[in-house]
Amino acid sequence: MYDWIREVKEILPLDSALRQRARQRLKEQTRPEGSLGLLESFIERFVAIQKKERPEMERKRILIFAADHGVSEEAVSRYPREVTKAMVLNFLSGGATINALARHVGAEVCVIDMGVDADFKGDPRLIHAKVRGGTRNMAREPAMTLEELDEALHAGWEVVRKAKEEGIQILALGEMGIGNTTAASAVVAALTGEEPESVTGRGTGLDEEGLRRKVEVIKRALDLHKGFLNDPLRVLQCLGGYEIAAMTGAILAAARFQIPTVIDGWIVSASALVASRINARILDYLFFAHQSEECGHRILLKMLEVEPILNLSMRLGEASGAALAMSILEAGVRIYNEVATFAEAGVANR
Repeated sequence: MYDWIREVKEILPLDSALRQRARQRLKEQTRPEGSLGLLESFIERFVAIQKKERPEMERKRILIFAADHGVSEEAVSRYPREVTKAMVLNFLSGGATINALARHVGAEVCVIDMGVDADFKGDPRLIHAKVRGGTRNMAREPAMTLEELDEALHAGWEVVRKAKEEGIQILALGEMGIGNTTAASAVVAALTGEEPESVTGRGTGLDEEGLRRKVEVIKRALDLHKGFLNDPLRVLQCLGGYEIAAMTGAILAAARFQIPTVIDGWIVSASALVASRINARILDYLFFAHQSEECGHRILLKMLEVEPILNLSMRLGEASGAALAMSILEAGVRIYNEVATFAEAGVANR
């Protein structure tokens, strides 16, 4: 088990000298020092991750991991699990919100079937990594076996390793799966000690009764597995989803292979939390796209001590916020590369 995860130990902290060099160029550009606010700190990290004098963002890839969840049997979503299959087909045909946003930012979309309860019959437009047709019901038994967990983690790792080989310069992670806000809330509650009420939102738009039921299901799951929740990987096994596990592997790989990676909303942030508990250095390589409307997201971002790029009251998922944030980062890269310093502009004394 977990032989591949040995590479996680090779994740390095960002080079402070590279960050300082980037900070110096930003200070010397023709505008008031610090006038771009948080964008400047994002640019500094981006430069240090890529280790280039002039960072690049021509090759962008959005990874959408999809899976169904056994906990959907507990009526924790307004929609049936068949919607997962329908949305995957929508992504593949180019008709979803993320497709429009990807075209806008010039990114390619790759969809990974980690555990959708459907047969896509070898569709060449899809990356086939299905572990099983949906997890088991975490309120009654562990969501997956240890072997399935390892398979899902490794699948996410491999998707990112291949992206590195293909010259991808920035990644964004998103997801699709009916029931996955419930799994993410359970994972976050288990790892942070927060009460389920504090980190459980309405997901697809539950009413008060639906939200109460969702919280109670999470409490049952936490109580059922309480003897196994002292390790982040066991938390994933008992409470997570195949796509949440795969994104955890992808996040660890992105840091290992030094690819700047944009984290979408609530569910992907839960994967980032798990990954950070395995190796805290991964946070330097991540850009958190936005603060979701899911009530626990603000708490989680604060715990991780990260600043989101946007706050638009979004709660769509499917990497929609990440795509928008990608365009902000690209604007920052253009500023870094194209704005003259005072010396380059021929201004002798600022």
